[in-house]
Amino acid sequence: MTNRQASQDRGPRLDPGTVIRTALELLDEKGLDALSTRAVADRLGVRMNTVLWHVKTKARMLELMADAVVGEAPLDDLPSPWDERVRDLARRYRRALLAHRDGATLVVGTYAAEPHTLGFADALVGALLDGDLDERESAWTTWTIIYFALGLTQEEQAAAQQAPNSRLANAVSEAGYPALHRVLGHLDAESFDERFEFGLSAILARR
Repeated sequence: MTNRQASQDRGPRLDPGTVIRTALELLDEKGLDALSTRAVADRLGVRMNTVLWHVKTKARMLELMADAVVGEAPLDDLPSPWDERVRDLARRYRRALLAHRDGATLVVGTYAAEPHTLGFADALVGALLDGDLDERESAWTTWTIIYFALGLTQEEQAAAQQAPNSRLANAVSEAGYPALHRVLGHLDAESFDERFEFGLSAILARR
């Protein structure tokens, strides 16, 4: 490809933001496993090298996608009390993940040191610092909340894509796993909202 052809192929309408928006559209339609730079190029009607010109690698594209997803958790109009602010931020983060198919799996598979991701982390750390947690507690509690939200949301999104089944109930016998059998009724896949609020309260309980 000549420099002139490459310039024409890139075109004035194509920029990294357009690539990432298109990639997120494909994510929502087909899921993370089907996502590729070639699929994004096909959707845009350009060569794959044109997409790579803007995002360099698939890994980099995923990082920028993850940052865009986190950027959908707004940081304005937050409550003033630090603990309410932490809860609100965590809820907004979860909603942003849920807004995209495989959103949690996308974010958990990247390490995006990008503006939206850093801005969200800064807001969460700041709220915890305002609650008189020291620097280490604020940093580690932030990680705990993020890891918890990612893990639970990843499970929730996976469950939504699977037909209900009784595998767990069939596998957990009273004789073989007495403790699990006792709580089996609380291990269903329909209580994610309640489980999220319970876990968030447990994390903040000793603060």
